[in-house]
Amino acid sequence: MAMSRTTNRAKTYTTALAAGLGATMALGAGTAIAAAKAEAGAAQHDIFATSTASSLAKSTKAQADAHRKAAAAAEKAQQRAAEAKKRAAEAKKRAAQKAARDAKRLEVSWVKPIADKYQLSASYGKAGGRWAHNHSGQDFAVNVGTPIQAVHKGTVVKAGPNGAGDGPAYGNAIVIRHDNGAYSQYAHLSQVDVKPGQQVQTGQTIAKSGNSGNSSGPHLHFEIRQGPSYGSSVDPVSAMRAVGVSF
Repeated sequence: MAMSRTTNRAKTYTTALAAGLGATMALGAGTAIAAAKAEAGAAQHDIFATSTASSLAKSTKAQADAHRKAAAAAEKAQQRAAEAKKRAAEAKKRAAQKAARDAKRLEVSWVKPIADKYQLSASYGKAGGRWAHNHSGQDFAVNVGTPIQAVHKGTVVKAGPNGAGDGPAYGNAIVIRHDNGAYSQYAHLSQVDVKPGQQVQTGQTIAKSGNSGNSSGPHLHFEIRQGPSYGSSVDPVSAMRAVGVSF
């Protein structure tokens, strides 16, 4: 009887011990599993956070680079635009200065009555048997048909045969009034290409040389006058030299 009670107590202790160990083991396993899950979650969170931070850093850097490049491109574009504007302004200024110089040159420039080759023959004041008084102009020996040009811009006041009204000795002739008050005359022409009242420009072809009128050979008779008619001539060599032209 006593032995039976002892055996029962032993079984009860063993069962309690087994139950306690089982509970402990179960609790330990649960705790371990929970800890493992927590550690795995933390690790996963760390990986996600690291990846996200890296992506954000790369994105931020890319945006910064893009902004920097855009700003640099905009600055270069502004510099190019400013340089182009400056060059345009300088070109406009140079063009205006050139136009002013050209206008001034045209305003004051005078040229020879013949641009081609010529030989000077009878001079102003020279006596001769072919004119009643001393020679009233400067002769240029040239072939018939040589272009004759206006020595300066002005208005044609005479043009035609009979010396354009100055007498048959001049043959076909032209007289032009210039803006400085002087007159230029061209005589012994074979062809007259202008009419009275016509405006002519410096260097414009107005006639062809010839041998008309009182002439012993083809040449241009050229005068500078103080008025439109015969008898008002001055030394054309000195007068033309005064405006920068030498024969």
